This record gives sequence, C-alpha cells and structure tokens, in this order.
Amino acid sequence: MEPTSVIRLVLLGPPGAGKGTQADLLSARFRVPHISTGDMLRAEIGRGSELGCEAKAFMDRGELVPDQLMLGVVRERLAKADCERGFVLDGFPRSVPQANGLDAVDFAGVGALRVLSLLVPAAELVRRLAGRRTCRACGAMFHVAFEPPTKDGVCDRCGGALYQRDDDREDIIHARLDVYRKETEPLLAFYRARGLLTEIDGTGSTAEVSARLASALEVSH
Repeated sequence: MEPTSVIRLVLLGPPGAGKGTQADLLSARFRVPHISTGDMLRAEIGRGSELGCEAKAFMDRGELVPDQLMLGVVRERLAKADCERGFVLDGFPRSVPQANGLDAVDFAGVGALRVLSLLVPAAELVRRLAGRRTCRACGAMFHVAFEPPTKDGVCDRCGGALYQRDDDREDIIHARLDVYRKETEPLLAFYRARGLLTEIDGTGSTAEVSARLASALEVSH
C-alpha cells in the first residue's frame, strides 16, 4: 500500500496494548492524523474545561466517558480539514453505540473503514501500565522496566517531575480491563460480523507489532 493511500482506520485493543505507539507509526506512514481520544480528553482536563472536569471524574474511576460526550468530541475533530484524506482513530469507538455513531458520520471521499485489534495477555497489560511514569511538565512517558529515566523521578527531556497517573495504579488498571471486557470487547464481534476486523498479536517489540499491522493492511488492501 502506498503512503499516499486514503485510509480510515480504527485501532482497537485493551489499555496498555500499544495502540498509541502503533497509531503514531501508522499516522506517519499514511500521512493522516493520529486521533487519540485519550490525549484529547487529557488536554481538556489540563485546561480545566467543563468537558475535562466531566470526563476526569469517569477516567479516575477507570470508567468509560459516556457515549454521547465522546461522540460529540470525535465528530468535531473528524470535521477538521486534516481528516479529509483519512485518519487513524485510537481509543474510539469503545462501545457498540459509539461504533454506530461513527457509522453515521459522513466521510465522503475517504477510504473504506479498516479495523485492527491488538491482542495482549492481561498479565502483560498490567505490567506495562503499572510501570508507566509521565512527566508533569511536558507529558513525556517513561517506564520503570522498559524505558527508565536516567535519574529516578526526573524527566530526561525537560527535567520535570515524573508521576504515576491515577489510571495507571494497579487497582484502577484492573477496573479499566474489566470495563474493556464488558464494554469494548463486544465491538470485536460487531466488526467481525461485518467482515471488517483483523486481529493482530500485540506482543513483542514495537517493530515486530508494526510489521504485523503493515502485513495485515497489505493483505486487506
């Protein structure tokens, strides 16, 4: 598939599956925006907006932000000019009602929907998420086992303080995974029944997972 191809891609997977990393790579490859609903909501929380305050209460409990709230945020983002040639959606949809809402959006001239789901064992997801540390100043992310900072608790990029996000605490991680199983896993059956789903082994190095995604997209092209 040529990098200039128009593509409308949904990347699914539980928290910690590596969706953000792989979405960045796919975004660069196809020259379309990576749209992370998690990043969008955290930006609103950082600004202290009404949306951010409302979303934070749900996120801090490991719950999904309500469908109608998320649909409004996503519709507004997808209406921007940079999405005319397509996009990579990361973190949306997270429920069947959200998927139906996405179907209702007019994507005139944009390529057919493709849905890729990253599969990672639960124990590995907990290990990945519980070890994450985020810089309060610049948002850079580290991992105590996989990518530790040079100095404990200090960001290598800007010198800011590192912290563990509330939703990366182990008790909240288990709550998030329970929510994923109840609310988001039904999406797999939803898209599988429509012949749109390709499941990908999400374990291994970033490069290995990226190669599997690329192969799946080439086969389905």
